[in-house]
Amino acid sequence: MKLLSLGDNKKVILQLALPVIAGLSVQTVLSLVDTAIIGRLPDAKFALAALGIAFYATWAVISFFSSLSNGTQILVSRNFGSKNYEECGRVLNSSIIMGLVLGIIVSLLVVFFSSNIANLFAVDKKVGIYAGSYLFYRFMGLPFFLVSVSYRGFYFGIGKTKIFMIAGVFANLSNIFLDYTLVYGAFGFKGMGLAGAGLGSAIATGLETSVYVVVSMMKSYRTKYLLFKNLRFNLPKGKAGLNIARVIVKLSLPISFQSIFTLTGLLLFISIIGLMGAIQQAASQVVLSAMFLSFMPSMGFGVAAQTLVGNQLGENNIKAAKKWGFETSKISTTYTLLLGLIFVLFPGFVISILTTDSNIANIAVPILRIAGFAQIFFGIGFVLANGLLAAGESFFVMLTDVTINWFVFVPLAYLLGVVFKFGLIGVWTAMPFYTSLYALIIFLRFNSKVALKKNIKY
Repeated sequence: MKLLSLGDNKKVILQLALPVIAGLSVQTVLSLVDTAIIGRLPDAKFALAALGIAFYATWAVISFFSSLSNGTQILVSRNFGSKNYEECGRVLNSSIIMGLVLGIIVSLLVVFFSSNIANLFAVDKKVGIYAGSYLFYRFMGLPFFLVSVSYRGFYFGIGKTKIFMIAGVFANLSNIFLDYTLVYGAFGFKGMGLAGAGLGSAIATGLETSVYVVVSMMKSYRTKYLLFKNLRFNLPKGKAGLNIARVIVKLSLPISFQSIFTLTGLLLFISIIGLMGAIQQAASQVVLSAMFLSFMPSMGFGVAAQTLVGNQLGENNIKAAKKWGFETSKISTTYTLLLGLIFVLFPGFVISILTTDSNIANIAVPILRIAGFAQIFFGIGFVLANGLLAAGESFFVMLTDVTINWFVFVPLAYLLGVVFKFGLIGVWTAMPFYTSLYALIIFLRFNSKVALKKNIKY
């Protein structure tokens, strides 16, 4: 894919990014609906507390294994760029088998020990029972989830991001219907409470996977990529499938650990804020929610960058790969800059949409201004990091993020907020240091002479 005129470049990038953004946005709506449904149960206090525990436990596992999509996308996008379509199919087949095996093993472990896992985090016995019941049903869908993650990486790699949007919208709308039906009891089903939400999510995951499977069975995909022809690890030419699986793991594992360590750093950041009081923590949660308005689009543009850079690297066109990466980051930064200006200039308006509590709003307004400046750098850091992932630089991306998160962001937040007693403003001042430093290092690495020359062999 060659660089065209500026307008055409934008069109290509937006065609890849917007469906991803739409799909992720629907997932966010689902989480809000989930909370609203559970919040209307008779014992909502216990159910919501249990949902919080279950959410973080689920997020930890899902974020760790979601990197399977990145590893798959990297290999598929490169082979697609070099027009080796049969190899794209082989990558998908190996990824599906690996995801299915991992999903079954982890699913059995979590389902079997669901009560034990829940009680590790729950102080109240009733909360532990509720959280355990949710995890029991929710993780029955993990094998389907990991298969869908493999498909997601494949479709992202060949530039068909609309399929992710269609599957996501269908699954999440089904999830809302299933949650209402199974939580409260409707259409002949007995109400299961919070456990029903877990079962509904598991079924919806299966429905999402079914969309991917149906699409892959279409003749245009089945014949071009020879899907299902070699649905095994022992492929022609020796152990090609095993080698594909090994490379996917090598590319994915650093991203998995990055997710876990970044999540831990964020939890430490929230814990530091918690030292200052519950209302400060509530105000910070409102601001973090607002920052998702930048985070989700940046993820969408990141997927576009990873696909476009990977395609060019597959053609051994490093110059074009670099230009596509920078072009995508420019468009993403335009969005984050405009949103940042809204956060800085009209923080009261933004906060009023998210909360009606005047005490929380008064505290949230000044820190939203800080967050508005910090999130501008998402457009550079997150997008170009995905470009580096396409080049096989997943370890460098992980090392950069974890180092800055743990050794700059969290210590600086504690130092400014607690030691130097600047309070909540001091804690949040660490955020721009984190995002700008991360963006700078990622930019320099992406722009270097060696980053995009790395070969990925298997």
